[in-house]
Amino acid sequence: MKTVGIIPARYASSRFPGKPLIDIAGRSMIRRVYERASSAGSLDEVFVATDDLQIFHHVEEFGGKAIMTSADHQSGTDRIFEAASKLRTRPDIILNIQGDEPFIEPAQIDSLVAIFVNPAIRIGTLVKRISDGDELFNPNVVKAVVSASGKALYFSRATVPFIRGTSNDAWLGQHTFFKHIGIYCFRTEALETVCQLKISPLEKAESLEQLRWLENGIDIHCVETFFDNIAIDTPADLEKVINNLT
Repeated sequence: MKTVGIIPARYASSRFPGKPLIDIAGRSMIRRVYERASSAGSLDEVFVATDDLQIFHHVEEFGGKAIMTSADHQSGTDRIFEAASKLRTRPDIILNIQGDEPFIEPAQIDSLVAIFVNPAIRIGTLVKRISDGDELFNPNVVKAVVSASGKALYFSRATVPFIRGTSNDAWLGQHTFFKHIGIYCFRTEALETVCQLKISPLEKAESLEQLRWLENGIDIHCVETFFDNIAIDTPADLEKVINNLT
């Protein structure tokens, strides 16, 4: 079973232009993501999918593999599908690895790939238990509702489920809440299927593309992780990370 990791990387980020190339203690963010992903034993190859020549050449300079893609993609999922279609050998499993999480744990990748020994699983993702009240009620932290069998029932920016008759500060003691960690693993045929779907009402309402898949009856299997990923979305996030490293 050939398994590849693909890291989508855009230069023209509205909140942080040039983000993949920012320096974090001597190495670019995209290099840190690439090298950590490459340490995962479950991946046969890792690629960066980009629409920018600066990023493309930078990846090649540090010895990585890069694929040029269109600048017109609306999501990283669409970008990795184009990149995968350009590979000489069609992979069986494709991971969409976030390009703004420079400290991703290789074990997270391995735990996600491991579930694909079950041929019925088409898409997998990671979730982590929420233990902090601020995260629980933060709309920028996407919550996941998971069934007893590990399938995603829903994702939301709202705090779900709603705990009736209990004050907000007591919710964490009443239920196990999960946040979504945005790494996806696809069987190649499932990736092709989701990239052909039109934007759905739930996706439009919450601005979460995975709701398009659920709304079209495609299961997403969730794997619990105990690692908390650090995403760099803004210059302020970068400053915090650098301060913690020094």
